[in-house]
Amino acid sequence: MKLKMKIIKAAAALFCAAMIPALFVLYAFQADRYMKIENEVHALEAEQVRLVEENKRLITDISLLSSSERIGEIAETELGMHKAESDEIVRVEMRRRK
Repeated sequence: MKLKMKIIKAAAALFCAAMIPALFVLYAFQADRYMKIENEVHALEAEQVRLVEENKRLITDISLLSSSERIGEIAETELGMHKAESDEIVRVEMRRRK
């Protein structure tokens, strides 16, 4: 019985001694994984900032390109259009059937 107890204690001590380096290895793998994910997050945050800035620039471009003065100028110069005179306007009235 005493011998069995000594073997159990020796096995437990050996198990604990083997677990310490194993836990260090697991910690190293976890730290490496954490660093990779952290770097990926930083890269994604930088990409997000770049995309927000590009979006702001595109919104500004849209507002400039859709201004009524610019559209009127293109209609007159490139398309040969002009503002309608009152005698050129035809009004059409439609009634809804019930």
